[in-house]
Amino acid sequence: MKTILITGANKGIGLEAIQKLHDLSITNVENIQIDVADINSVRQARQELETKISSLDILINNAGTGGELPQDLSACDLKNLREIFDTNFFGAIQTTQEFLPLLRKSERSSIINVSSEVGSLTALSTTGENLSRDKFHAYGSSKTALNAFTVMLANELRDSGISVNSVTPGHTATDLNQFHGTKTVEQGAMPIVKLATQIEQGVTAKFFKEGGDASW
Repeated sequence: MKTILITGANKGIGLEAIQKLHDLSITNVENIQIDVADINSVRQARQELETKISSLDILINNAGTGGELPQDLSACDLKNLREIFDTNFFGAIQTTQEFLPLLRKSERSSIINVSSEVGSLTALSTTGENLSRDKFHAYGSSKTALNAFTVMLANELRDSGISVNSVTPGHTATDLNQFHGTKTVEQGAMPIVKLATQIEQGVTAKFFKEGGDASW
């Protein structure tokens, strides 16, 4: 039975992903208190989990924050920018680092970073691309950085049997965007669950969306 840890699973897409995994009879999903921006909280969560499981099959770095508006990088508040990166980027990195020993103990493990098309450099630089959420510049920058982390970590771990991929749930209505998204949380959770349950061995350093590959 697979063991899965999902951060940020107390609400929104993370909570819905847990339900969908349960529906697929994957019930060994740990939901423990963790603040990914606080290294002491991350370490405490890892220590707690180590008392319950001997290995971790899937880590889903889902915890995220949209930050405050406005986010124009020419004038945005740097405190706001740092807080966004502390959760969305550094939080994912330090969570991954802490849980890597448990992931290494699994025969085949996977790290899934929940990203966003708002962080897609291809989409952002394509003329005529409809990015109605482009006011989230600081948030998008943190997801671009997260995608870079995905690729670099995937290359670092390529010979370890640990796959590392990014996935975007799409423009989902959650409190992160004041519920202005065009997709429901049920729809948003689907590509995450699909990646967690159907990824082929050896597939790594990829960016997925509903229906296939997303553009970096």
